[in-house]
Amino acid sequence: MTSRRVAAFAMLAMAGSAALAEWARPTVRVSDLHPGFKLEQLFPEHFGDWVIDPHMPVVLPPPDQQALLDKIYNQTLARTYVNRLGERIMLSVAYGGDQSDGLTVHIPDVCYPAQGFKVTDTRDAQLLVAPGFSIPVRHLLTSLGQRIEPVTYWVLMGDEATISNTQRRMVSIRYGLKRLIPEGMLVRVSSINPDMAAAVAVHTRFINELVASLPAQERERVVGKVNFNGPEKS
Repeated sequence: MTSRRVAAFAMLAMAGSAALAEWARPTVRVSDLHPGFKLEQLFPEHFGDWVIDPHMPVVLPPPDQQALLDKIYNQTLARTYVNRLGERIMLSVAYGGDQSDGLTVHIPDVCYPAQGFKVTDTRDAQLLVAPGFSIPVRHLLTSLGQRIEPVTYWVLMGDEATISNTQRRMVSIRYGLKRLIPEGMLVRVSSINPDMAAAVAVHTRFINELVASLPAQERERVVGKVNFNGPEKS
């Protein structure tokens, strides 16, 4: 094969690869299938034994962190809930309609240290939510001076709850093969409590009551298509 033919073949192969890449590029945002979606409407102001605490102002992140959030996410929600026992839970939710690379999420592992917190403990777990489902979550123990703030969070990438960048990339690839751009949601629950085990118990109760209060057709928007984790049949 002459050098001219080799060059022509190479050019055709490059053109074909470019055309294939353009054809395979995701073009449909899943978020467009849910017009009018609002975090304020999805997450209730009161449920179970929890109501919004009107006496606790919402603590906003520093301006540089807020600017980054505004670039990554379309909507954010921050609330503090309180129950009749006086227990308080801070709920923070961030939603992005374009999570095409599977990594554009501002996870607490990154944003807490960026705000000066120390992360002294990290634990991954499966959190059981009624009726008998489980979702993967990550627990963090963070501190800033005398403030000790245990955190529980998970990230929705498309229809799957995840706790690792690898999982999120795989979901993004799965959606990309269908030429879809997945949406993403970060759900974070935290409280001020020096006892991490006690805090996680309250977080679990709060999340269970929250999920139970959601209409069945909306639960997947919060916990994903979770797997059944009930007792095994003999």
